Amino acid sequence: MHSHRLLPGLALALLALTGCADDGGPVFNNEGGQEISCLQHQPEPPGSRYTDAERRNTAEVFTVLRYYTDHGTKPYCDGAPPTDADQAWAELYVQQGADQANVAPILNGW
Repeated sequence: MHSHRLLPGLALALLALTGCADDGGPVFNNEGGQEISCLQHQPEPPGSRYTDAERRNTAEVFTVLRYYTDHGTKPYCDGAPPTDADQAWAELYVQQGADQANVAPILNGW
């Protein structure tokens, strides 16, 4: 058996064990789908579960679409402007074909 044939599999196994493998990134926090009066900041920008057409989960993308359609013009609860991560989620919303007006305050930094 040739050891060079084992190297690619071993490398993948090591990546998985060390946490370097792409897990799809964060799951969007839609605040439980509840009615809200203000937004919470998203701690991280969208990962491949939202941005990669091969990995995209339609149900998870619909969660983002619904959230920003219903709440995208509301202020953040802490009174701070949107973060880079918040703006990345709003950009994803628009990239999916949704109405930019629903997230304009986020994209414009308030």
